[in-house]
Amino acid sequence: MNLKELSKEELENMAYDDIAFIILNESPKGKKIIDLFNEIAKLLDLPQNIVEEKIGDFFEMLNLDKRFTMLDDGTWDLSTRHAKNLVIEDEDDELPLDEEDEEIEDEEETEEEIFYDDNDDDDTDDDLKDLVVIDEEDEEGPIM
Repeated sequence: MNLKELSKEELENMAYDDIAFIILNESPKGKKIIDLFNEIAKLLDLPQNIVEEKIGDFFEMLNLDKRFTMLDDGTWDLSTRHAKNLVIEDEDDELPLDEEDEEIEDEEETEEEIFYDDNDDDDTDDDLKDLVVIDEEDEEGPIM
């Protein structure tokens, strides 16, 4: 879509971020947010007080719209021009093969080294010495 092909009525029915997308798509580089919004205001014949009133909302709109990205110099541009290469590193990928094998062996040894104390049974008798059994017949009502 080209700005020159759109009538004023069509532009008025569009959202600001859609107009900004067309402007940036036709521009060779990014623009400062105020310059971008001033272009939109000029296309829509918006008075300056509306520009000042709506610039914060426009900034938030661009922030939420994934089509746009803010560059380090404070200008806004299309995200497609500034694709980010994400490198996801897995800890396993970082280890050489020899170290990976040693790590697996260490994990196996750790699992085998778990000991259980057979003398724990003697302690449970002591834990139950203060236990009191109450019959339902002896109970007067619910305990709160």
